[in-house]
Amino acid sequence: MQTNPIHLDPADFDPASLDSTELDASAFDSAELGSAGLDAAAFGPTELGSAGLGTADFGPTELGSSDFDPVRIEPMRPAHARQVLAIYQAGIDEGNATFEVSAPGWEEFSAARLPDHRYVAVSGSGVVLGWVAVSAVSGRCVYAGVVEHSVYVRPDARGRGIGGQLLAALISSTEATGIWTIQSGIFPENKASAALHLAAGFRVVGTRERLGRHHGRWRDILLLERRSPAI
Repeated sequence: MQTNPIHLDPADFDPASLDSTELDASAFDSAELGSAGLDAAAFGPTELGSAGLGTADFGPTELGSSDFDPVRIEPMRPAHARQVLAIYQAGIDEGNATFEVSAPGWEEFSAARLPDHRYVAVSGSGVVLGWVAVSAVSGRCVYAGVVEHSVYVRPDARGRGIGGQLLAALISSTEATGIWTIQSGIFPENKASAALHLAAGFRVVGTRERLGRHHGRWRDILLLERRSPAI
């Protein structure tokens, strides 16, 4: 691992852009470079990108001011599946969120993430604006308090602080159950997401160079973590 210090400061970025891109724990793990095993039947017939997701899966094609006042953070449920996976696929298609190439079906997605620590941001009209979730890093008891996380925001809902609200909910829930470290990996090009996480108390541990191939080229990964000061 490259351990040279990396200097990123949230002040270097426009605050409105801090949740403009996504961070995905799967970018941290080079074992996840292949297809995600998409279950297209979970989404219906309209197609968007490689996941068979349609623009209708987001909900309204345009969000109004009422969709952001208020925004509530609530536990992720199966009823949110279609919109959660559509937001995931939109982030994948943009190319700087994850090594994944397609969103999985809901059953696979749900099985890979801890049920007590996954949340959605929902608009006043019930539209899912973003989500956050964690996965265990290991089955060994010594790592019981360490998780990897992903956070995604609907493209047309970015720049409104939703990513920060989702991370705050995640930090609160994980600390309440004794989880002491949240970690993940991010492509260095995803500077807005790095700034968002630094503002939420994460630090850059170092760079994992040429960790995996993504669309035909080697990609570096920044390893980020937040160690809880309360545990």
